[in-house]
Amino acid sequence: MSVDTGTFSRTVSAMRPMVPAKDFGTSKRFYIELGFQPRPLTDRLVEMRLGVFSFILQDYYVREWADNFVVHVTVSDVGAWWDHIVSLDLPARYGVKIEPPESQDWALVAGVIDPSGVLWRFAELRE
Repeated sequence: MSVDTGTFSRTVSAMRPMVPAKDFGTSKRFYIELGFQPRPLTDRLVEMRLGVFSFILQDYYVREWADNFVVHVTVSDVGAWWDHIVSLDLPARYGVKIEPPESQDWALVAGVIDPSGVLWRFAELRE
């Protein structure tokens, strides 16, 4: 049976990754400091918004999953994001790792690993 995928795409209003949290409270604070606005959904789920973009932070954690989870964010100015990340002193305050901007063939890429081990990659694409 053939399905017109265009029909289904018009029914989608959002597509959000579910990000694990080892310590839900710590992760919420971390993301709020990065600039996300929280919108509680339940006691164990919170939508974290950044403008029109969002993800769902969940009070659920499996180390193997978190350590292999990556959120890729395409930005217009990776330098501004890097300056913001550095200004928050995240490694000292949350024990996380940050990765300075690095030139790759396709983009300038910086990163931060959240308190649960999730890698966030901020990429400014080459034109």
